[in-house]
Amino acid sequence: MTNSIYPGEVFANPSDFDRGIRQLLPRYDEMLDTVVACIPPTCQTILDLGCGTGELSLKLLERFPDTRVVAVDYSPRMVGVAREKVDRAGYSDRWQAIEADFGDLATQSESTIDPVEACVSSLAIHHLSDEMKLTLFRWIASILKPGGYFWNVDPVLPETPHLDRVYRSIRENWAAKQGSTLEAVRSKIGTSVSQGHSGPDRLTTLEAHLEMLKTAGFQSIAVPWKYYGFAILGGMT
Repeated sequence: MTNSIYPGEVFANPSDFDRGIRQLLPRYDEMLDTVVACIPPTCQTILDLGCGTGELSLKLLERFPDTRVVAVDYSPRMVGVAREKVDRAGYSDRWQAIEADFGDLATQSESTIDPVEACVSSLAIHHLSDEMKLTLFRWIASILKPGGYFWNVDPVLPETPHLDRVYRSIRENWAAKQGSTLEAVRSKIGTSVSQGHSGPDRLTTLEAHLEMLKTAGFQSIAVPWKYYGFAILGGMT
């Protein structure tokens, strides 16, 4: 197996993702649960951008039994893992996978995605350049129905060198509490190579994210959750 992976796959072996990400990132499940809690229960269709192994999709499908989830990811390996999990959970009739680069979707002259009531993304958009982040935010705003919500959970750029050290220390301590070390977890990480519009981590400050959301036309912009170097941010149309 090659160690070269798409940005966002993180681990060389996709089967390592669900356990490894919970050791690597503090409060991973709390992040996803908060995103789900911020979605109105009346949503008929939710777009999950960069669905990965389907963890956020599964939480949405479980929380909203009448909701359909359209999941987008450019990694066939991740989509395959997600599809198997969704099938096992019995949600396949309410989950649609689209194998595509969401950067491509955002730059098409006409959107191939029908309007939705909500859009979510977890740990994916930070692989875009700032210019592409803004392009993506504008596209998301354009496909959300009036009053629709967008929530994105991602790492953010540390505001100062001191906070950078603090954020790293928090992650070290978290890994230790999970019975591992960052070194051990990172030994399973593959070599990320640019794919389509995405590349290795391209972090942006929280402030810059919020400005981009405003520029893209979002209203009621909020940060409902933040834990050191990770944040949930978004707004409504």
